[in-house]
Amino acid sequence: MTRPTSLFWRVGAVIYTFVNVAGAVYAYAMGESQHATVHVLLLALGASAYVIWRLISMARRPDAPPAQLHDARLDYLQQSVDAVALEVERIGEAQRFNEKLRAEKGETPPLKKGQ
Repeated sequence: MTRPTSLFWRVGAVIYTFVNVAGAVYAYAMGESQHATVHVLLLALGASAYVIWRLISMARRPDAPPAQLHDARLDYLQQSVDAVALEVERIGEAQRFNEKLRAEKGETPPLKKGQ
């Protein structure tokens, strides 16, 4: 959510830009090249001020969360995947063991659905 002052400055910047673009076009259309040049210079001044303001605000902004937080999450995810893989392998081992016991007893495996 933007602060009211931020919204005020954004609206002001849009109006400033619109007035100078319209003024430059109008002055050029009327044949007043010096007047049009002043409007173009004011646009350049406004753009420069905006770029400087953005650079200063980005420099003041606190750094992003440290990469350690992302590393901790990634490590936790890796441990979870490893645990799931281990459990799946244990299930497979149990199924192979059961099939081996059935084969030794001479039992036939139960039919799957659709057979």
